[in-house]
Amino acid sequence: MTHTTADVSVRDWLARFAEALAQPDAAGATELFEPGGYWRDLASATWSIVTLEGRDEIRAMLAEASPRDLPRNFVVEPGQTRAADGIVEGWFRFETERLRGRGHLRLVDGLCRTLFTSAVEIKGHEETTGARRERGVEHGAQRGRRTWPERRAAREAALGTTEQPYCLIIGGSQGGMALAARLNRLEVPTLVIDSLAKPGDAWRRRYRSLHLHDPIWACHMPYMPFPPHWPFYIPKDRMGDWLDAYAEMMEIASWGSTTATGAHYDAERETWSVEVERDGRPVTLHPRQLVLATGMSGAPASPRFPGAETFRGEQCHSSAFVSGAAYAGRKAVVVGSNNSAHDICADLWEHGAAVTMVQRSSTLVARADTLFRFITSKLFSEEAVAAGITTEQADFMAASRPYGMVAELQRRLYPEIRAHDAEFYARLEKAGFMLDFGEDDTGLSMKYLRRASGYYIDVGASELVASGEVALRSRVQVARLRPEGVELSDGSVLEADLVVYATGYEPMESWIAKLISAEVAERVGHVWGLGSGTRRDPGPWVGELRNMWKPTRQPGLWLQGGNLQQARFYSRILALQIQARMLGLPTPVHDPKGLRAA
Repeated sequence: MTHTTADVSVRDWLARFAEALAQPDAAGATELFEPGGYWRDLASATWSIVTLEGRDEIRAMLAEASPRDLPRNFVVEPGQTRAADGIVEGWFRFETERLRGRGHLRLVDGLCRTLFTSAVEIKGHEETTGARRERGVEHGAQRGRRTWPERRAAREAALGTTEQPYCLIIGGSQGGMALAARLNRLEVPTLVIDSLAKPGDAWRRRYRSLHLHDPIWACHMPYMPFPPHWPFYIPKDRMGDWLDAYAEMMEIASWGSTTATGAHYDAERETWSVEVERDGRPVTLHPRQLVLATGMSGAPASPRFPGAETFRGEQCHSSAFVSGAAYAGRKAVVVGSNNSAHDICADLWEHGAAVTMVQRSSTLVARADTLFRFITSKLFSEEAVAAGITTEQADFMAASRPYGMVAELQRRLYPEIRAHDAEFYARLEKAGFMLDFGEDDTGLSMKYLRRASGYYIDVGASELVASGEVALRSRVQVARLRPEGVELSDGSVLEADLVVYATGYEPMESWIAKLISAEVAERVGHVWGLGSGTRRDPGPWVGELRNMWKPTRQPGLWLQGGNLQQARFYSRILALQIQARMLGLPTPVHDPKGLRAA
């Protein structure tokens, strides 16, 4: 076999790295990295999701880690190395004593700029898929044989009654379903509960015009990609139907119409007591692992402005808005300028309402087609698929780059996007719209990761604002509500029959305080954000999304969330960590920055 120069470089570096780890020689292994190099690890060497930044952090981890958790037996993937612009990179497989994993390497002048390692499976406890699928039936005559639906019904009837789930997931939309599907394939007894009746109801309850803002290739669920004829942007009701079917096809044990009312952790027994109401009947569940998969945020943040009780019209949070059909020929005010605000303004306008958007702070706007052209299509598109980039490969490629590098890449990219859509942005600003591109010009991805408010992926509403079809009031605040409408801080009054508060949501940690206790929420700390020191993302810098898909400072408590792509990819990482604990494997966690930030 002929090896390219890139092959040789990657193989040589991995061989030297393996030799240093085997000795063990933490100092020698560290010297193979650039002084500011990164090692991003997903639950293989660290049993957490960690980015080690710089030689000091890498050396400290290697000095602390058990040799059984360090990578070995590196094998470069054929045809997966390349050299361009002075960077040599390649994909490889590896093992630890207990895991198999996959990784990626970027080299500059022979030193590692980024190393990425990810757990893929636990040896001897692989997913029951492919060649490991269950047989389904034992041929031959058997008295008392139970059919598949009978066996499934018996399992589900026992779970939560005579048998306790090892893992309880609260939240039955895409995050909970993706994780439950992974855990099922790892044979971890799992139960999902949700206050809504069906898994897809969270999507069905949203406003009628909602479509996914990410293209279909980024949104597949684990094991079951969408049909090839489905549209580029999926309608919300179609997504709801898919989740219902997904739960059935993936054989997920799920209790709908079930609300968790309280949870307490018994540290001595290492078990939760979770109080739930199922169809109005109290039930206590005792899982060992508890996962909150209740979305990316907490409860709706609905402001209570002075005079709200005097307003003669209707008012609601954006999460409760369904349709503008009842407001043809009437006046509506939408407070906010985020995704929901724009979509709701467009829906109201389409139904013939006179709509005014109140923009209280600057907003990052990026056109969906432009984002697809400059960013998403590189990994998630028909062209990417044709180039051999599968969904799994695209997920790994996206994960291989540390967040510390993403900010700078975005900062270099957004001037191109701004130049490409310069006329579009000029028209928005001429209409009075306040634009930003992130506090530090790092763009949409960083604003999303920091859970910062004020961004819109434009799918058409911006044209209504730029043209004046949707009226805009910016550089003002809501002072109070009057019987006839909304009074702004400049003294003007907007007459309204409807006020919609597109004002975002509480932090995700608010669910922890509500379900468990304020003390546990404080112990866990902030959820989401990277510690970038921006307005909604307080420092210190941690380099990973805080508390997501990894151990928290509350034993047995995990958080699952994100968009569909994140829920799909990180559900595997979270499921492996839960499976390892069920199997009783030692899982020494190395995540000093994450623990400090928590």
